[in-house]
Amino acid sequence: MTSTHDRDPADPGPAARTGPEGTGLELGAFLDWGRDLHHQGRYEDAVKAFELILGVDRGNEEALIGRNRAVRRAVPRWHWEMLHDEERAELYDRAIRQAVAADPDALVLDIGAGSGLLAMMAARAGARQVVACEGQPSVAETTARVVRAAGYNDAVTVVSKMSTRMSVPADLPRRAGLLVTEIVDCGLLGEGILGTIAHAREHLLAPDATIMPSRGRIVAQLVESDALHRKNHVGKLYGFDLAPFNRLSTLEYFDSRLHRHEHRVLSEPVTVFDFDFRTADARPQRTELRIRPTAPGRLHAVVFWFEMELLPGITVGNPPGHDSHWKQAIQCLPAVQRVQPGEPVVLDAMHDGECVRFKVATGEPAGEPIDDLVFEVVS
Repeated sequence: MTSTHDRDPADPGPAARTGPEGTGLELGAFLDWGRDLHHQGRYEDAVKAFELILGVDRGNEEALIGRNRAVRRAVPRWHWEMLHDEERAELYDRAIRQAVAADPDALVLDIGAGSGLLAMMAARAGARQVVACEGQPSVAETTARVVRAAGYNDAVTVVSKMSTRMSVPADLPRRAGLLVTEIVDCGLLGEGILGTIAHAREHLLAPDATIMPSRGRIVAQLVESDALHRKNHVGKLYGFDLAPFNRLSTLEYFDSRLHRHEHRVLSEPVTVFDFDFRTADARPQRTELRIRPTAPGRLHAVVFWFEMELLPGITVGNPPGHDSHWKQAIQCLPAVQRVQPGEPVVLDAMHDGECVRFKVATGEPAGEPIDDLVFEVVS
């Protein structure tokens, strides 16, 4: 007997090929197929498998639960928090209204459309034609429903495709005159904004297109915080030395809200990278900064955030203490360092086009190494 793991996961097997409307055996085969796809991490395929069942049995509870589990894996939960970020929405709406008013005939391209909110804002502002591209199929399908329900389907076309796979005229009737996007994470670059906009400039945008956001910068600060240190480090606990587990700790950043952790700032904020999205590309960059500590202490982490200029005078960001759905980016150091106001800290900052990371060089370690983890710096 052949198990579901031995067959082609795209084929539900002979018992189910005739469709889920047949016997109980066939329905069970489709459910098994969906579960198998889910266990393989093929969440979009699992969604499709469960939807085959729901197409003929809308109330099938096992298929409903299976589909929802797969969707939850494929669609990040931050979508909901982002949609409730009123300041972010108001600032984008203001910038979109301003850009559309300047050229209502410009084709608008919304990259990473998500719910379709920014695309509908453009249509509401008077844009006559908007193309909203969304690479996640389940989201794209739902976006099209949202647009139809809002009554903007005459102006907004949803394309279920990554923008880097789009072309003119196959996916866009002509090059776009306005690009609107928000493909950023807490560290700005983590969702590929540099490469995505560079591709759009070359293949999808008119030479004089307005790009929103137009600029972005990354700001960093040195911080002392045992609480943050513990989020990425472990030592002796409960009578055991657990330090070898630190080999699994992250060498890059994670997101967290700085104000929720006891901490002391050890420096003023400093701009690390500054990007003009009208010209920037995803080539790696590296810069060395000398930062003068403002207080003595133990340097546990580099905390950083972004400021994004949508249009001149309209800026969004996620600095510490700011009420934003974006948290701050936290990179814990591989070894705690002692710092003094009179001794500059050399901050080596680099990015590979998608992720920012830091190496810190000071004179005196604080005697708290994290096992033998070392940052490998590539020029």
